[in-house]
Amino acid sequence: MPAFGVWINAIWILFFAGFDAASSSYSEDQCSWRGSGLSQQQGSVEQISLHCSEGTLDWLYPKGALRLTLSPRLPSVAVGPGGSSSGLITACVKPSEQFHGAQLYLERDGVLELLVGDRLESSPPPRVRCFSRLPGERVALFLQATPHQDISRRIASFRYELRGDWTARLSLDSNPISSEEACRPCNNTEILMAVCTSDFVVRGNIRSVVEDDNLRAAVIKVSATRVFRQKYTLFTGNSRLTSRGEVRTLLQCGVKPGPGSFLFTGRVHFGEAWLGCAPRYKDFQRAYTIAKAAQQIPCELPVD
Repeated sequence: MPAFGVWINAIWILFFAGFDAASSSYSEDQCSWRGSGLSQQQGSVEQISLHCSEGTLDWLYPKGALRLTLSPRLPSVAVGPGGSSSGLITACVKPSEQFHGAQLYLERDGVLELLVGDRLESSPPPRVRCFSRLPGERVALFLQATPHQDISRRIASFRYELRGDWTARLSLDSNPISSEEACRPCNNTEILMAVCTSDFVVRGNIRSVVEDDNLRAAVIKVSATRVFRQKYTLFTGNSRLTSRGEVRTLLQCGVKPGPGSFLFTGRVHFGEAWLGCAPRYKDFQRAYTIAKAAQQIPCELPVD
């Protein structure tokens, strides 16, 4: 199997700006919000502001409307391919399977775009939706309650993530950009940077590849022989020599099981590992050794 992957773009900047914090409603941890529409006046719009890169919103018994702005206080470091900078940030929302009673819109420069509609009981689970903010754009999320005779079982709930890398949009959005960009192999510079910035860095072999029709993704079953780093517990096992885990990537990348050892890197989105760069381990070793000799490695890794 050839090396494959996407560029891990390490950007963290202020995502949603231009909001009057004095009129907003804050949660205790400023990452998540939980409230009830029963306390809202008919026709009112409650303003909410959250300040984390990920969190949740739970709106019980939706009535009226909510307007949500996200302003994470994160370092403004932007690194793109070849060291270039970009002001693009991607956000993703994952509605709960029981999302009912409201519609979720993206508000961009005063224009509403439907992201998630009110679900019927027989409707399939809603998909993750992603969108990006360009420099100078005013963006917010707007939830509008839908009329129901009985709101007692209505809960509009979703998780959100903000990412400065392309992976979030490529792996999760229902309308990803070109597969050519999503599936292109990483160059040596991108591989070495991915080792430093990824949520997980694992050496392992591909046991099998299965399709996830709901996510329209390929699930790579990995036997990990060495876990260099994992931000979350993704690879586990009882053996001292190997552990197992799953990594997802786009179906159109055409990943197939094959022999050989790979270095898997990537990001975690909503608790699931998504592939970034994944060179053959021997190719990574060669690139790392050359860069280290030239004193050009961005970070140390205890390679074999």
